[in-house]
Amino acid sequence: MTYVVTDNCIACKYTDCVEVCPVDCFYEGENMLVIHPDECIDCGVCEPECPADAIRPDTEPEMEKWVEFNRKYSEAWPVIITKKDQLPEAEERDGEEGKLEKYFSEEPGEGG
Repeated sequence: MTYVVTDNCIACKYTDCVEVCPVDCFYEGENMLVIHPDECIDCGVCEPECPADAIRPDTEPEMEKWVEFNRKYSEAWPVIITKKDQLPEAEERDGEEGKLEKYFSEEPGEGG
């Protein structure tokens, strides 16, 4: 099992999860985070830390696409290990439908 970041992170990018990750498996895009599925040790400490409820175990239905999504971008984006401020529109975008199609950016974040 692994944990993955889903589309509710897009346009929010809370980073509470990166502070508690014991293996530094989060990677930062311009407007979301992902988890490298091969580096995640399945400890689950990140899941309750996410204010947007964007982190899910891959054992839930329809998570296969998110495993591959997280793998793809974790191999292209820089690792992030320190908490940063969420995006300015995070509260208003939290829970919004269709964020992948509306807001997702393939551009890397700054990492750090």
